[in-house]
Amino acid sequence: MEHRAHFTKKMDDLKVQVLRMSSMAETAMHNAVKALAECNAELAEDIIMNDIKINELECELDKFNIELLALDQPMARDLRFIVGAMRITSNLERIGDEAVNLAHRAVFLSTRPPLPFNQLLEQMSNVTRNMVSMAVKSFADEDHDLAARVCSMDNEADSLNLRILKGLIENMVSETRIVERGVHLIMAANHLERIADQATNIAESVIFIAQGVNIKHQCRG
Repeated sequence: MEHRAHFTKKMDDLKVQVLRMSSMAETAMHNAVKALAECNAELAEDIIMNDIKINELECELDKFNIELLALDQPMARDLRFIVGAMRITSNLERIGDEAVNLAHRAVFLSTRPPLPFNQLLEQMSNVTRNMVSMAVKSFADEDHDLAARVCSMDNEADSLNLRILKGLIENMVSETRIVERGVHLIMAANHLERIADQATNIAESVIFIAQGVNIKHQCRG
């Protein structure tokens, strides 16, 4: 009984730390989108500098999870939770990396004359942020229905990415002086699309934890 209580506490601690990492990754992404929209180099530099904290926490959680697997030998749902948490921390670290990539675009664009912030890019930013927020909430609440909704949103992010690409290429053809900035905005949209993919991965892991079903690659168009 005492061992079970100790194990339960460690599982609770794991969830708290994954949610802490989620908050850090979400903040980085929100700030990166803001830095890009405002061409705010100072905010972008902060995101780049703070990424090391997300990386360090991922390493700590990896070690914690491996110890849980080796020493406690969990079964059934506890095992799924630990495996799912390991996948999710990897996805969160990648969201942090993509936030850094967005920040680098913001730093570059801050040195050039401003372009009007692309409305489709703003729309895609909102979709992506919602996906990440919902994916994190689905993990916090262990809500597989909400996780499934996140999966269903991935096609919208992909579609917006293509529309942004086509629109910017058309603009660059008609106005060659914006080519350099346009390329950076295309890359920014790609970073957002990758964040949406990571949110989908998190949602898939939540479904795996809750239902024991591996739907990886099944809910993508």
